[in-house]
Amino acid sequence: MHHLRFQLEHYEVDVLHHKCFQNLSSTSELLQKLIRTNKSHHYNLVERLIRLILTLPVSTASTERAFSAMKRIKTDLRNRMEEEFLADTMIIHIEREFAQNIDIDEVIDEFDSLKQRRAQLK
Repeated sequence: MHHLRFQLEHYEVDVLHHKCFQNLSSTSELLQKLIRTNKSHHYNLVERLIRLILTLPVSTASTERAFSAMKRIKTDLRNRMEEEFLADTMIIHIEREFAQNIDIDEVIDEFDSLKQRRAQLK
């Protein structure tokens, strides 16, 4: 924490008063400018902090989508499903745009080829 505070004090004097850092309109522009001017090497903790700030909305949205999917999938009827099956089902639900492109017949053939079965899958 001490190192971050130290970097922020120097950052305030160096970067905020630097001409090329004036008139930036977003945090992502600030990060890009830090990288282009190589000031990210001097202020590596500040750069990491900005990156965390920029990824926070994505992380929160992903978590909210996952809980929403779990709520839809894990109903009273399916409340006893194993954790692994629940996780697999949630992945398919969350990534449903990708899952729509999967050829089910190919999956069945792949599964069937893994070992000999008493009954045919098709």
